[in-house]
Amino acid sequence: MHIVVAGLNYRTAPVAIREKFAFAEGDLPRALEELKATKSIMECVIVGTCNRTELYVAVDTQQLCGHHLRSFMEKWFGVPKEQFNKHLYVYENEKAIHHLFRVTSGLDSMVIGETQILGQVRDAFLLAQNRKTTGVLFNTLFKQAITMAKRAHTETGIGENPVSVSYAAVELGKRIFGTYKGKKVLIIGAGKMSELTVKHLYANGSEKVTVVNRTLSRAKELADKFNGAASTMDRLLDHLEEADIVISSTGAAGYVLTAEQVSCILQRRRSRPLFMIDIAVPRDLDPRLGDMPNVFLYDIDNLQSLVNSHLEERHKAAVQIEEMIQAEMAAFEQWTRTLGVTPVIQALQTKASAIHEETMDSLMKKLPDLDERELKVIRKLTKSIVNQMLRDPIVRIKEMAAERHGDDALEMFTQIFALEEQLAEQKQVERAMRQQEAEAAGERIKEELLSKVRVPAPVDALAKA
Repeated sequence: MHIVVAGLNYRTAPVAIREKFAFAEGDLPRALEELKATKSIMECVIVGTCNRTELYVAVDTQQLCGHHLRSFMEKWFGVPKEQFNKHLYVYENEKAIHHLFRVTSGLDSMVIGETQILGQVRDAFLLAQNRKTTGVLFNTLFKQAITMAKRAHTETGIGENPVSVSYAAVELGKRIFGTYKGKKVLIIGAGKMSELTVKHLYANGSEKVTVVNRTLSRAKELADKFNGAASTMDRLLDHLEEADIVISSTGAAGYVLTAEQVSCILQRRRSRPLFMIDIAVPRDLDPRLGDMPNVFLYDIDNLQSLVNSHLEERHKAAVQIEEMIQAEMAAFEQWTRTLGVTPVIQALQTKASAIHEETMDSLMKKLPDLDERELKVIRKLTKSIVNQMLRDPIVRIKEMAAERHGDDALEMFTQIFALEEQLAEQKQVERAMRQQEAEAAGERIKEELLSKVRVPAPVDALAKA
C-alpha cells in the first residue's frame, strides 16, 4: 500500500486558481465516494480550506496514480489539466506523510503555528471515516497526526504568541483588563485594520462597539457588522469618556486626539484605565498620551515589534515540532512494517487449521469406534500441538517484520511455509470486496444525481393545468 497526496496551496497557486478548486461543503460526501471509486484508490481523505485543496489517497499501486488524481480533479472541477498542472504538487509515501504532519500542526500554514487547520483536518478525516472512505491505514495515520498536533501546540505553546498586528493588539489588552467582557470599544475611522481588530475583540468577549467616522454612512456600515453604534467625529470626546478601549485608524494628516483633549476627559473618567491602539500612519494619537496616568498607548511600531518577537518564538517552536514529527514518522513507519505480517500470519493459521481438520477427518475414518468424548480430547490435544508449533514462528516474524528489512523477512517466511496459495486467495477476496464497495458507491452517486434531476410532469397533467 502506498500513500500519495496531490494538491495546491497558497504557495503554489494564486487565489484566482485556488478558488476554481474549492469543494462546496455539501458536495464533499459525493466527492469522497467518487474519489474512492477511482482506479487503484483504497482509502481517501479530502482536505479543503481557503488556502489549500489536497487529496490524500492510499493506493495499491503507484503506477499512474498521479494521472488518476489529475483526471479526477479535471472531471470534478471542469478545469483542463493544462491549466493547473504547474500549480499541482504530488508527494508520495514518506514525503506525503511528512507533509500531512506539517499541515496538521500548522507548520505549512500562511501564518505558522495557527491552530485552525488542525480542526479542519480533523473534520475532513471524520467526514471521510463517516463515509467509509478510510480504512486501517488512514484511520491510524490521521489519528496519529491529529493527536501529535494537539500535543505539539500544548507542549511548545506555538499558537500562544500572536503574529498579526490586530491580534497582537488584542493580546496586549488582555494583559491590562484580563477579560474584554463588558468592555466598551471605541473605533475611530472605519478602515480594514480597525475591522480586523474588532473581530478579534469580539472573539475574546467584547460586546459593545461604537464606530466614529467623518462619514456617518461608512461608520454605520462597519458598526452594523458587529451590532454596534455609529457616530460622527464631532461627538468623539463624548464617547471617549465612556470607552475602555480605543482603536484608531484614519487617514488624517494630524492628530485626531491630542494630549490636551484627553487630559480633560481623564478627570471625568475617575482613574479608569484607557487602552489606546494607534494603527494609523501617520499617527492619529498624540504620543504624549502614553505618559498620562492610566493610559496605555501602543502604535504600529510597538505592535510590529511584538509580532516580530513572537514570530521568532514560533520558529523556535517549529524546530521542536519538526523533531516531534520525525519521531512520529518513525513510529508510523514501524507500524506499517507490521501491517504486512497480519495477512501472512492469517495465511499460516488458515493453512495449519486446514491441515488439522484433514488430519482429524482421516483419524475418524481410520478409528470409527472413537466416541464423542475421545474425539473431543484428541481434537483439543492435537490443536494444542499445532498452536505450540506456530507460537514461536509467529512471534519471530512479528519482530522481524518491524525491522529494517521486514519485507524480505516476510517473503522468506512465505516461501518457507509455502503460503503463496493462501495469500492469493485472501487478495482475491479483498479485490472482490473492493469491487463491491466501488459498485455500491457508484450506485449511491447515481441515485443522488437522479434525485436532483427534476422529473417533468406528464403531458396530460400539463394539458389540464
